[in-house]
Amino acid sequence: MTTENLPGTVLHRADLHGSVSDPTLDTMNFLNEITLRYPQAISFAPGRPYDGFFDTGQIFQHIQRYLDHLADTGNSPEQIRDAMFQYGPTAGRIRELIAESLRRDECIDIAPEAVVVTVGCQEAMLLAVRALIADRDDVLLVASPCYVGITGVARLLDVELVPVEEQEDGFRCTDLEQVIRTQCARGRRPRAFYVVPDHSNPSGTTMPLHTRHELLDLADRYDILVLEDSPYRLVSRGPRLPTLKALDRSRRVVHLGSFSKSLFPGARLGFAVADQPVTDATGRTGLLADELAKIKSMVTVNTSPLSQAAVAGMLLAGGGQAAVLNDRTSAFYQEAMQSTLRHLERRFPPDVREALGVRWNAPSGGFFLTVRVPFRADNEALARSAQEFGVIWTPMSYFYPEGGGDFSLRLSTSYLTPTDISDGIQRLGDYIEHEIRR
Repeated sequence: MTTENLPGTVLHRADLHGSVSDPTLDTMNFLNEITLRYPQAISFAPGRPYDGFFDTGQIFQHIQRYLDHLADTGNSPEQIRDAMFQYGPTAGRIRELIAESLRRDECIDIAPEAVVVTVGCQEAMLLAVRALIADRDDVLLVASPCYVGITGVARLLDVELVPVEEQEDGFRCTDLEQVIRTQCARGRRPRAFYVVPDHSNPSGTTMPLHTRHELLDLADRYDILVLEDSPYRLVSRGPRLPTLKALDRSRRVVHLGSFSKSLFPGARLGFAVADQPVTDATGRTGLLADELAKIKSMVTVNTSPLSQAAVAGMLLAGGGQAAVLNDRTSAFYQEAMQSTLRHLERRFPPDVREALGVRWNAPSGGFFLTVRVPFRADNEALARSAQEFGVIWTPMSYFYPEGGGDFSLRLSTSYLTPTDISDGIQRLGDYIEHEIRR
């Protein structure tokens, strides 16, 4: 859009906060633009749930179930009306149900008062980072590659973000310890470490159990907190490793959660579990959750009561658990991932991929996998892929805060039908071979 014929004040981007010019904040816009420009292309880009399981009428059933629950637990019609129509407590109305679901699904045993209900997990990240990074010498450490949401939060809040590079087989505590020591030697205070331990976005890796224990021990030794973000656990088949929070005995972990993948994204409902004690100058003690709620009161005021009611109704339908509601969805996502891996194997047999220099990982669950290629997988390459071959993916370079991932691309398997996956991998293979010949 040009400003030639617009009357009145014209603002210059250089005079706005630097985050609006940061390429990180524009990555999703670019992907959306490519998708809209080439609607016939098969897109492995969006990391969103498959909507074939959604039924509009279910929303009303979920809300009614929660209303019945309120009545059955002794609330008057006036109180029920207030619960639906008024702002409600900043920390959320359904903290008890969320705490119960965490206990049943994840063996995370916390009081409801330690839960803050947020507008998606993105707000939970923002609240946690804002609360914990108090001084300009404080730094936030992140496993890299990392979810762009945490990079964006750090940029918006002018927080220094320091990456801890993952190896091809995932995160290693020795790398984190080295980064912590380096930052301390520079007079910086590593305050928290953000990580997605299970089926991470974007790489798809899962942290082994022994590494989880090592990480918690390391956090104790260096007095840092761990921000654990695990949205893909309940939509992944097979046995699950315990969350970092379930293993946490020193209250080192702030658990950031979301119902977007496990229930439905439109509710925009997330939460933070922050049971760390906080004392003030008078010796009075509260919880970190209380401090997060203070910040939330100046960001979104509260989380939509309608969204909370819909999610609460779903949890009640599952007997207090989200896991039991994901039997079909987790099976679908597992098959989508396995189907994608099978088609990659067929399209690039071992001798072919070795000759071409193509390889990929094989995540045990989640939505994402990484393909490494012998050419720059950047925005220009993506545009050629979409225009000439009708297939869209995500450059892995989007997920490296300080550069990297130039020769890798991310595939999301969650949103596609079996036919889309079959055709999409064939198109992707044709594109990769063409790009290598270029």
